[in-house]
Amino acid sequence: MDNSGKEKEAIQLMADADKKVKTSGSFLGGMFGGLRGTLFLEGPMNLLHVTCVCHSISPAAGNAFCQAARIHMQLQNKHDSATSFIDAGNAFKKSDPNEAIKCLNAAVDIYTDMGRFTIAAKHHITIAEIYESELVDIEKAIAHYEQAADYYKGEESNSSANKCLLKVGAYAAQLEQYAKAIEIYEQVGSSTMDNPLLKYSAKEYFFKASLCHFIVDELNAKLAVEKYEEMFPAFSDSRECKLLKKLLDAHEEQNCEAFTEAIKEFDSISRLDQWQTTMLLRIKKTIQGDEGDLK
Repeated sequence: MDNSGKEKEAIQLMADADKKVKTSGSFLGGMFGGLRGTLFLEGPMNLLHVTCVCHSISPAAGNAFCQAARIHMQLQNKHDSATSFIDAGNAFKKSDPNEAIKCLNAAVDIYTDMGRFTIAAKHHITIAEIYESELVDIEKAIAHYEQAADYYKGEESNSSANKCLLKVGAYAAQLEQYAKAIEIYEQVGSSTMDNPLLKYSAKEYFFKASLCHFIVDELNAKLAVEKYEEMFPAFSDSRECKLLKKLLDAHEEQNCEAFTEAIKEFDSISRLDQWQTTMLLRIKKTIQGDEGDLK
C-alpha cells in the first residue's frame, strides 16, 4: 500500500475512533456512569494505537497521536497523554514543525505539572532543536535551551544544564550579546575547573569568554585573561592563553600580519571551529587596514 493509501486508512481509523469517543458521552454513557464511559473510551484507544503504530510514517499519524493524547487526558492518564503528545510531535517534526512544537509544548506542560522536570527539560531541548534546524528562529531556540538549563539545575543535573547553557552562550555571542555570552562561559568554566574529569574543558570556556571580551574592548580582554589565569593557573600554560596574548600584542600594535600569523600557527595544531573563526574575524576587523579574512 502506498503512502496515500495508508493515510486514507489512518484517517478512516481515526474517524471510527472519534465516533466511539462521542458515544462515551451519549445516552448510554450517561446511564451507565463513569465506568461505562471509560470502557467506551478505551475501545477507540485500540483503534488509535493501530493507526499510530502502522502509519507513523504518515502525517496523519500526528493527528492520531494527538487524538490519543486527548483521550488519555479524559481517562486521567497524564503520563500516557504526554507520551502521545511526544509521539505526535515526532510525527509532525518534518512535515509541520510548528504543529510539532505545539504538541511538544503540551507534553512539557503535563510533565511540569507532574513535577517531572528532567523529562520536561529533555523535550525543551527537542523544541529548541526544531527552532534551530527547521524554523531557524534562534531567539526562540535560546529561550528553550535556557528553560531546559533551569529545570536541569533544579534537579541538580549540572552537566546537562551546562550543555544547554553553552548552546545559549554560543548563540548569544553570534547575536552580539557578548555580556550574556561572557557570563555563561565564565559560569561554566568556573563550575568545571575544579572537576578532575571536566577541568580540561575549562580552558576552552575561558578562551571563548576572552574572545567575547576582546570584541568589545582590548583592555577588557587583557584584564579578563589575567583574571582567568589567577582563577585557573592551568590556563596560563594553555595554547589558548598563549594565542590570546599574541593576539593582544598584535592588536595593540595594529599589526594585521602578526595577528593572522598567530592564528594560522594555532590552527595548524588545534583546529579552530566555526564559532571561534567568526569571533576572531570580528576582532581582526577592528585592526586598521584589515582585509577581512584570516588567510
